[in-house]
This record gives sequence, structure tokens and C-alpha cells, in this order.
Amino acid sequence: MTISDILQVFELPKREINLMFGSVSARDPFYADITHEFFEQARRRHRKFPLVGALTCGVALCDLVRPDAAYVRMIEPSARRNVKKAQRLGYSFQAIDYNAYLDDIKAIRQSADVRQGKLDADFLVGDVAPCRNPQPLTQTHAYPYFGVVKDGHLFAYAGVLVAGELAMIEHIYGHAAHHSDGVVPLLLAGIAEYLEKHYPSVKYYGYGSYFGASATMRRFKRKFQFMPHRVKWALG
Repeated sequence: MTISDILQVFELPKREINLMFGSVSARDPFYADITHEFFEQARRRHRKFPLVGALTCGVALCDLVRPDAAYVRMIEPSARRNVKKAQRLGYSFQAIDYNAYLDDIKAIRQSADVRQGKLDADFLVGDVAPCRNPQPLTQTHAYPYFGVVKDGHLFAYAGVLVAGELAMIEHIYGHAAHHSDGVVPLLLAGIAEYLEKHYPSVKYYGYGSYFGASATMRRFKRKFQFMPHRVKWALG
């Protein structure tokens, strides 16, 4: 976050987002723990600007509660063309079993050693550990994985934290050799549609920090309607 970004903060739209901790804490301890951990991390002091929380100013959010068109109609025309290109080339979006694609996930990770910064060597060369997340017991809290597949193989994937009114992309990767096919745009659009159908409590679709991203990544986020907001987090 730059000084210029700080000056823009007070002009940003403000949202209060309820993580609905009370609906999960006694029923599902794993998801209660990761919800509470997210709440604490979001409100932790920013490492460069200690007067603000780490994820309170410039949070990249898309408002899913709107009276108009579906998400894919809200994104920029170039983004829609990318989604259609991927579909035309035979890729499809789906909720995935992470453990069914460990080899493909490893190939995706190894396809580029620099993304938004240089990646850790262990991330690039190490084996992919299976996911041990338990099956969620509610529709309000979960950690689903989504992917873009073709011919039985995975070419992009994302893990999303669902916590009450929030669905936050925690990590997202596409195979570098297939980026030009539109696999990541198809993934982002597919997730939004899935959230609207399967997680009725979700109001906000998030993609990390806007101000913490590079100029190129900011432009990418804007194309997909992830705009900077001020957020007051409510644990619920």
C-alpha cells in the first residue's frame, strides 16, 4: 500500500462482513478454527502501515448481492471473451476433489517459478500433500476446491474459504502453458456461479488485497469486478 493508496482509502465503499462464527463454532470445530484464524489475520496490524488492519483497507471484493445480471455479464467484455474462449477450446469448470488431481496440481505449480513474486523452492519441487479437510456440516462454512479440467486433467485450481457472508479466494493457480486459453478467467467465473447456487449466506466474493497487488494484477482484478473496499469484519 502506497501513500497514494492511503489517500484513496476514505473514498472507498465500505462494507461490514459477518463471518457468522456463531453458526459453526459448536458444530464444526475445524471450520470454526479457520474462520477465527482468518478474522484475527484480517484485523492484524498491516506490516507497513500499523494504523490499519492487514485486510481492512483495499480488500478486493465483488458484491454478489445485486438485482441485475449474473456475474459473467458484470465482468468486462475482454474477460467474457476469455471465458468463452476456454469453453470453446473444451475446458470446463467444476467443483473438484483436490486429492484426485495431485499430479496435475504439481504440474500446475511447476509450470512457472514466478507468479506474483518468486515461489518457494519446496512449493515448486516438492510433492503435493493430500488435503485433510473434513466434510463441512453446514452451508455457511466450508473450504471447497474448484478447477478447470479438460480430457480428464486439471489446468487451473483454487481453494476458497467460505465463512458466513464471505467467500475468499485463498489461493489460485493456472498452468502457465494454458493461461492464454482463458483457464483462470473460466475458473473465476465458475466459482462465482457456484457460490450463488450453493452458499446462500455468501454476499461477497473476495480476492485478497487490491492495494497489495501489482499494477498488472490490479487491472486483472478490476476486469473481474474485484474492486477495493474498506471492510469492518464481524466475527458473528
